[in-house]
Amino acid sequence: MNAPMHALAGVITEKFILAAPQEAARALASLATHEVLLLIGPLKAQVVVSCLNPMDPPKAAAVLRRLPLKQASYILARLNVEQAAKLWKEFSTPYRERLSAALEPAFVKLLTEANSFSPDSAGRLMRTDFVAVRTESKLSALIERLKSLPRKKLPAVCYVTGKDGELKGFIRTAELAFYTAQSVCGSVMSPAVFLHPQDSAKQARELFLQAETDSLPVVDDKGILLGVFPKESLPAATEKGSLWARLTK
Repeated sequence: MNAPMHALAGVITEKFILAAPQEAARALASLATHEVLLLIGPLKAQVVVSCLNPMDPPKAAAVLRRLPLKQASYILARLNVEQAAKLWKEFSTPYRERLSAALEPAFVKLLTEANSFSPDSAGRLMRTDFVAVRTESKLSALIERLKSLPRKKLPAVCYVTGKDGELKGFIRTAELAFYTAQSVCGSVMSPAVFLHPQDSAKQARELFLQAETDSLPVVDDKGILLGVFPKESLPAATEKGSLWARLTK
């Protein structure tokens, strides 16, 4: 495939993935692994994540293994936790060891424990694509980071962490305009309520009622920020006897 045709194929593939990720994942999974890599290898990481999240785990793992280690670890850390844990099980022990060296220790621990969490737990339903800054960072740095994101990816909340990744608080994106760019994040943050990976959807719902937010941070037993539990991940309930109805009894 010549360069112009390859570029065109990349554009078409990206549009297909963004418009219909599940259908795109099924279509790409029918191709040989090297053919999938030709199509998605040059794409932005978030587009690749959108494709690999719904893909059959053995195929997704095969694709990820063929990517450069730095790119593979970056993408793995941004998959939904349930899919990432399934891929982790597909990898060989030597490859897991190589990935572990490129990932945050807390995330590696989460992957090894995720399969023991119940299907409706925060650890299985949370997402790892969040924005976090250090307490000593200035708001100007946070604002520049937010500017680099697509508008539809702008988070409603940014989290503030300590030097070891421990959750300290949060800043609402909509409130950034009320502070000077030179303000230190730790001085303008608000305290955060949080979930643990083993917490249930029922516990999450109770916290959502208290917190008045669209997402809740998830931390490990040391307070390290692992991910966020979006309100949209709560089981929907429109019918009597549904999971939501059972959880809210």
